[in-house]
Amino acid sequence: MAKEYGVGIIGCGNISGAYFRLIPIFRNLRVVACADINPAAAKARAEEFGVEAQEIEALLANPAVDVVVNLTVPEAHYPVSRKVLEAGKHVYSEKPFVLTLEQGEDLRRIADAKNLKVGSAPDTYLGGSHQFVRHLIDSGRVGKIMSGTAHVLSPGMESWHPNPDFFFAPGGGPILDMGPYYVNNLVNLIGPVKRVVALANRAHEERTIGNGPRLGEKVPVSVATNIHAILEFTNGAQVSLMSSWDVWAHRHQNMELYGTEGAVFVPDPNFFGGPVEVAGNDREPKAVAVWDHPLTAHNYQFDWGTQANYRGIGLADMMAAVAAGRDHRCSLDRSLHTIDVLTAILRSAEEGRAIDIVTTCTQPEALGIEEARALMR
Repeated sequence: MAKEYGVGIIGCGNISGAYFRLIPIFRNLRVVACADINPAAAKARAEEFGVEAQEIEALLANPAVDVVVNLTVPEAHYPVSRKVLEAGKHVYSEKPFVLTLEQGEDLRRIADAKNLKVGSAPDTYLGGSHQFVRHLIDSGRVGKIMSGTAHVLSPGMESWHPNPDFFFAPGGGPILDMGPYYVNNLVNLIGPVKRVVALANRAHEERTIGNGPRLGEKVPVSVATNIHAILEFTNGAQVSLMSSWDVWAHRHQNMELYGTEGAVFVPDPNFFGGPVEVAGNDREPKAVAVWDHPLTAHNYQFDWGTQANYRGIGLADMMAAVAAGRDHRCSLDRSLHTIDVLTAILRSAEEGRAIDIVTTCTQPEALGIEEARALMR
């Protein structure tokens, strides 16, 4: 019988509903309390999901809470995670879990001193489709990956998000907001990054909120919203990444990886599932049947339909690693390497030069069918 860990959630905004709904599907997790800088938000979530609403300090002192999920805005991720560790609890953060390498190393110092785990989203790369692509690459189906493209393109978040300010403030922008999904998946599939070079600009100095009680209000833009980067990987692969909130329409695939024996077409790294295509020396991409992985099933109702959504699998894996005394897949090392890559992209664009990545990491262990099932109820 897997040990069950008590989960506290700090930050009860837009994304918290998914965590409240999905954490109970993992056999070693149980949400016991929540908190927010706005007590009314915590009270509303507590009543909706049958947990206790507490002040932040009370939640950190709650003996029933073993691990805290940090769902605050990006600028608050580091100080809140630091307080969680100082309170003697493990912490799992939404991305980006820090905004600088110095912040990440500070969290590492505290976690190591207290024998605590730090983890971070995104965990979408653990989804069944992405793990199937990992299996195809590891088995040599398309040879050694040597190049590729990745695109995350949209007109921005202000049309649907009622409080989109943080998307366009320091810590936001498409690279730090959406880039983690893509870089995490590339590290999962190829390995660590060695060097980056980039250009960036922004199309607008302000955005207009298109939804909710602030409809029509202007939001200032202080970050780059259109970034073109090339990532050089330790294994020699080179992948171009375009990340933009200034694109109304396009025909780019989310991710394509080109190997010495073929190519693989990877579904959107923002989601856990999706179709996979492979081409060999016939040069014809063909759909392949994705394996029967438990993190592929459509289980979650979005506004646009039902899709696979297993947010929290990284947390479940982290707490299973606590019990087993092993490394966890969404680890501080890998999350900090992603932050290093993303912040280096922005620095490269600002400074007009290639930037060497100072951190490194190993590829995470693949999450196979049986390993995934062992984490589910």
